[in-house]
Amino acid sequence: MSITTLNTKTKKLSISAALTSLALIFSYIEFLIPFSFGNTGIKLGLANVVIVVALYTIGESYAFSINILRVLLSGALFGNVFAIAYSLAGAVFSFFCMLALKKTGWFSITGVSMAGGVAHNLGQIIAASLLIESLKIFYYFPVLVFSGMITGILIGIIAYFICKRINQWKRF
Repeated sequence: MSITTLNTKTKKLSISAALTSLALIFSYIEFLIPFSFGNTGIKLGLANVVIVVALYTIGESYAFSINILRVLLSGALFGNVFAIAYSLAGAVFSFFCMLALKKTGWFSITGVSMAGGVAHNLGQIIAASLLIESLKIFYYFPVLVFSGMITGILIGIIAYFICKRINQWKRF
């Protein structure tokens, strides 16, 4: 292993630690200031900005690790076992959906993020239906699809501008 490789891995690990902290801070902000849209289960998903940016800048394995750590830490600090189960299901489902769409090259960051928002809600509703052993909860899914699309687009737009700025910094 060369020094350059070691430096790159060390930089990515340091950036991952900082991004995990930032995602945790965003989760805490959402915990402190609940953004109520009139329906339970709808959140802005500010921490997902970090995940999308990480996916596009430092790589999929780092982004996945940040995502899982953020869910586990925020669930342990601000939630409970059910919150962790729902968030983990949504985060994993969303991440692999975004990764698959990103790899096709057919979608913009905003499109990938929007699909991730919808997939997150689908993952959570599947987890909820398994935990409560009822499919009736899927009646709520159309509301979650719409909210996932809107919040996913907003998160994607923010992530796009952040990634654009990061790419400008890389030139120097």
